[in-house]
Amino acid sequence: MATQEQRNQLSNLLVIIGLLIMLVMAVMPLLNTNLMWMRWAFAAGAVIVLIARILGVYNGPVLRIKRLHRLLILSAILYCGSAATMFYSRGTNDWIAFLLAGLVMQIYASWMIDYENKKEQK
Repeated sequence: MATQEQRNQLSNLLVIIGLLIMLVMAVMPLLNTNLMWMRWAFAAGAVIVLIARILGVYNGPVLRIKRLHRLLILSAILYCGSAATMFYSRGTNDWIAFLLAGLVMQIYASWMIDYENKKEQK
């Protein structure tokens, strides 16, 4: 059985891998190289991020941090929505809206989690 620390390390590694895959595959369609395998790779990266966020669930006593971790899961769901939009709205760039919404939520939640952790340590 893996400890919470090992699960967090695995979760962080999976998030990095998934976001890097998504980054590379998100740039490709913007350069007019819109191939089907790129969509599948972007979708795989989004699913990896979602799985990693679910694995790295917060079990601590602070309710605000718990809610911020749920916001990270919601941002991963938006990434999956972005991948689905890539498949169903061909010829448009609607998928970018989902991607940017997830990105903004992830940046906010990450900063606030760090802020709340520092506040708790004082």
